[in-house]
Amino acid sequence: MVVVGAGTAGLVTAAGAAGLGAKVALVERHLMGGDCLNFGCVPSKSLISAARVAAAVRGAGAFGVHTAPPEVDFAQVMERMRRTRAGISIHDSAERFRSLGVDVFQGEGRFGAKDELVVAGQTLRFRKAAICTGARAAVPEWAFDSSGALLPNILTNETLFNLTELPRRLGVVGGGPIGCEMAQTFARLGSQVTLLDKSLCLLSRDDTDASALVRAALQRDGVDLRLATEIHVVQLVSSELHVTSRSVGGETRTDRFDALLVATGRRPNIEGLGLEQAGVESTRDGIVVDDRLRTTNSRIFAAGDVCSRYKFTHAADFLARIVIQNALFWGRARASRLIIPWCTYTSPEVAHVGLLPEEAAAQGFPIRTFTQPLSGVDRAVLESDDEGFVKIHVEAGTDRIVGATIAASHAGEMISEITLAMRNGIGLKGLAATIHPYPTQTDALRKIGDQYNRTRLSPWVKRLLGWWFGR
Repeated sequence: MVVVGAGTAGLVTAAGAAGLGAKVALVERHLMGGDCLNFGCVPSKSLISAARVAAAVRGAGAFGVHTAPPEVDFAQVMERMRRTRAGISIHDSAERFRSLGVDVFQGEGRFGAKDELVVAGQTLRFRKAAICTGARAAVPEWAFDSSGALLPNILTNETLFNLTELPRRLGVVGGGPIGCEMAQTFARLGSQVTLLDKSLCLLSRDDTDASALVRAALQRDGVDLRLATEIHVVQLVSSELHVTSRSVGGETRTDRFDALLVATGRRPNIEGLGLEQAGVESTRDGIVVDDRLRTTNSRIFAAGDVCSRYKFTHAADFLARIVIQNALFWGRARASRLIIPWCTYTSPEVAHVGLLPEEAAAQGFPIRTFTQPLSGVDRAVLESDDEGFVKIHVEAGTDRIVGATIAASHAGEMISEITLAMRNGIGLKGLAATIHPYPTQTDALRKIGDQYNRTRLSPWVKRLLGWWFGR
């Protein structure tokens, strides 16, 4: 088996296939570990952690703990990030994968035929292959100069973590997860941050109430939000970026930034792979696959950001497991059967799994929603952390969970219990019957289970019980 790309999907595919006894070649043109390790989840969460500490120190007075305002040493923050990333990188290294029996090839891989990949002057013949080349930042045309080069001081996730000095004025373009996370983080670290997005709301793929909470949180942290605003021209003047934008209302203004982070979406890495020679169909959205992750060449599969609308590390991991089952065996595993949660690591975090109410309505699928505000959860109140909520959607007339959104400090941890319940057919009655330690924020899930149980007490049953107890 030949695996092209050593990000999460490629590493899981290669390690799993080799562990089962297959002969595996892993091809990577750049850095082992891909986006997640080098330019994504790992470095960003390190910066987010530092920013949360700074915010906690600033808010300590509310708990009666008085201290001087924190001084952020940005160079030290970045050094810690690189040190922790280096420690994690061992797990994704070429040396480790060679120790697992994988042949690792560094270089550009290109298909020469339907069963051949050429890399570093060598031709690898394969019975099966997996394309796991991931995605990169989609950069708008205004970010380039007349020669086609990216303007200086324009950053993407691939260059953001190379910074050694904190930008005094940072512009962030994009109100999705990356844009929101980094806007809040750099504001907490001391930058003057402006976030611009053409949408009317932040986190447009998430629950609207959760989006509103994040909006308020970013504004409290000092982020200047410019929503329903589109960028038209970006010019480099001396060392400044002059950004001209226009709002939906027609107002035009020019802002000056020391750096501009572009977080406007992702683009699949499919160029230069020789897909035509391999008989693999692709579109601007990536490799075309069926529900079993097979491409239009039955020998070749794909997994991860290069073919999936779920561009998350954990999704790439489980899509790779489907490739292993279906490529190496007579597998029938289907991507559509995966229940994939996601989380945006702002403060509060926003985690989601399953259907949103708008999606259910579009499908004509009746649901009922139960909501538990964190203001009614003792642990959240005790920690002055009670602005969030838990929403769980069930199929109307049943307790079967079909979706949920959590807005809370540790929503990413809490959503897994709901995902587990959905995966194993546990409904709200099961959550109500599960003992949760007191006090915890996850007790909100049990409370929603209790809400559901109370709806089962119909007026007729209540009258019957009243008669029974009053005998």
